[in-house]
Amino acid sequence: MLGISQSRSTIFVTGGAGFIGSAVIRHLLDTTDVSIVNIDKLTYASNLHSIPQAAAQSERYRLSKTDICDGEALRALFAQYRPQGVIHLAAESHVDRSIDGPQDFISTNINGTFMLLQEALRHWRTLSAAERSAFRLLHVSTDEVFGSLGPDGAFTETSPYAPNSPYSASKAASDHLVRAWCETYELPCLISNCSNNYGPYQFPEKLIPHMIIKALAEEPLPVYGDGQNIRDWLYVEDHARALYMILTQGRIGQTYNVGGRNERTNLDVVETLCALLDRLQPSNRGGRRRLISFVTDRPGHDRRYAIDASKLERELGWTAMENFDSGLEKTVRWYLANAPWWQSIRTAGYEAERLGLGRAPKA
Repeated sequence: MLGISQSRSTIFVTGGAGFIGSAVIRHLLDTTDVSIVNIDKLTYASNLHSIPQAAAQSERYRLSKTDICDGEALRALFAQYRPQGVIHLAAESHVDRSIDGPQDFISTNINGTFMLLQEALRHWRTLSAAERSAFRLLHVSTDEVFGSLGPDGAFTETSPYAPNSPYSASKAASDHLVRAWCETYELPCLISNCSNNYGPYQFPEKLIPHMIIKALAEEPLPVYGDGQNIRDWLYVEDHARALYMILTQGRIGQTYNVGGRNERTNLDVVETLCALLDRLQPSNRGGRRRLISFVTDRPGHDRRYAIDASKLERELGWTAMENFDSGLEKTVRWYLANAPWWQSIRTAGYEAERLGLGRAPKA
């Protein structure tokens, strides 16, 4: 593979083989001329087949199998490629897994972010004044750091932090680290907090692909609790556009919320998926709603999330191109047309067993 071209700007994308990270890289390869270094340690949820453009764009794309907790490896990458920007997405992200095994979340999400900030700061201090002025680090976080909403209102950039799971607590901690490095050391940082993402190439442990794959297999569709927990859904390609806009146009030190204004109960999401599958690939056994079952709720399950993205829309001119109905149909059609992608994950050993029941966590 050819090295990154020195004639164009270089952006590091940490966690670029994950769901949102791969969407960001696809967006950058398709719509910009920047070079990309994908920094990913390639855990169970990583999939390089999620970046099909990579082979054709090898002069602009490089993969580095690197753990962000490895400071020396990060230092070498900064020295080699001298990036103008960093989009930090590397994280453990599945709430249920964080309940059963929080240690990995503390390590990657907190310690890894600390190490990235330290090496980014070291790099930034070697730059000329003009290069320092141009450099940006965008830390990508979640609306879960704000905890659970009541029946009304939405999270804004000034909402207080109240994380309720080991995952959201680890992300909240990393947000605070980024803010501190920006304020104390003047490292040019920005933070984004997004609502639930969905779309093509999402790992099957997350709600929407999990339900699509189970429904196609005529397996029970387990809905937590009473199914009335509400999430605000954001199509991943809309999110990828937002992140590049925030990196390149956002104000240093600011936080930007990214959401699609698509609140749905979990039960409504599953029922809508069933109806879409019944229309696009009917089952000879009848409508798939018959597969829905209610199971024991997740411990500490936040009741409602909703994002107010007005600041992002007002300041940077971003708008979501997909509503929930259009985005969900695109997503279902993608999973139907790309069965080899998700079937390869299953054959590689992934088992969709129930996690996060609140048993004693692993040390």
